[in-house]
Amino acid sequence: MTLINTIDQRFASLATDNAPGQETRQGNDTSLMRGERMSGRPVDFSHGDVDAFRPPEAAATLFAEALNAGGSQAYTEYRGSRAIRDRLARRLAGFTGRSFDADSLILTPGTQGALFLAVAALVGPGDRIAIADPDYFANRKIPAFLGAEAVPVRLYYESTEESGLDLEALEDAFREGVRVFLFSNPNNPLGVIYSPLEIEAIAALAGRYGVTVICDQLYSRLLYSGETYTHLCAQPRAPENMVTIMGPSKTESLSGYRLGVAFGTPAIIERMEQLQAIVSLRAGGYAQRVLDCWMDEPDGWMAQRIADHQAIRDDLVGVLREVDGVSVRQPQAGSYLFPDLPPLDVSLHDFVRLLREQAGVIVTPGSEFTRRPTLGIRFNFSQDHAAALAAMQRVADMIARYRSGA
Repeated sequence: MTLINTIDQRFASLATDNAPGQETRQGNDTSLMRGERMSGRPVDFSHGDVDAFRPPEAAATLFAEALNAGGSQAYTEYRGSRAIRDRLARRLAGFTGRSFDADSLILTPGTQGALFLAVAALVGPGDRIAIADPDYFANRKIPAFLGAEAVPVRLYYESTEESGLDLEALEDAFREGVRVFLFSNPNNPLGVIYSPLEIEAIAALAGRYGVTVICDQLYSRLLYSGETYTHLCAQPRAPENMVTIMGPSKTESLSGYRLGVAFGTPAIIERMEQLQAIVSLRAGGYAQRVLDCWMDEPDGWMAQRIADHQAIRDDLVGVLREVDGVSVRQPQAGSYLFPDLPPLDVSLHDFVRLLREQAGVIVTPGSEFTRRPTLGIRFNFSQDHAAALAAMQRVADMIARYRSGA
């Protein structure tokens, strides 16, 4: 195999055309306008609507303050401003229950940046990394690009009430030499929260086999009524080597500032900084200051955001559960729905295209999140409530129209 073929294969493994946020590239303005005339306002469920859910007002003020500070804020350390990291470390320690200092924390260009740096700091060509399946689309694409092999560990979700990681398969992977495990909690795309027993088991297995764990906790603040969350990093038997990834992009609608945070084992954070120094230098200097309003929103702000999302979730789940053949879990956290569709007269990707062209609705095909055959599609329901509900009703009509035997 020549070098150019290897490089071509790595870039082919990224396959970003159908990745979340990219679906509009598959159509054009004409097709979306056709959907608008036929079915109402187009709705893009591939990502959240930051116009429907605005960022905290303090964000713009803090960004302006950093801009006025000039070079002292523009050119921070590669891992981010020490003063901001000091303040953030205290807040994150209070949130997770695990004490750490600024030297164990790095600011990155979005949580996507943190994810790439963490994986690249730990795996290379020929290495094997265990990933939950289904899980975030980049979790298998980044290792493939780096020349590593992603080993899927099934997360059962087919029951609308129960779920669970296949812990026996996880231990088998560790026993066979896998030394890194990557998963999101809450899970993207399912909205599943790992139980305390699962988190304890992951910690115990990682300790027994000397495995490093990367835990993506991007949605760990957006928990619905009655739900609780267990932080892996705060476990008494937490893995000796681990990285936790968080950020304000989604729940807090600060995606435009491109801010991510990773914290954990200092030696891994040091590697991530070395890599960031040659990839992007740092998270945007002025944007870093915006992190001072993260986890410090006005009283009631987060509770209202959760309540608003829960109301949308409940209405959309209600619509889907009225459609013959559709199976959908009610998410415990986050802003995603991942229903399984009944057999269709068209392929999944054709159905996604038809939703866009005929109904003015953009979704992400489930094949982005799992290697297993799927008829799932993912919705980000962080949208205008009325528009999302109308769009989901159009989706229900399309499922009925293209269902096999209809």
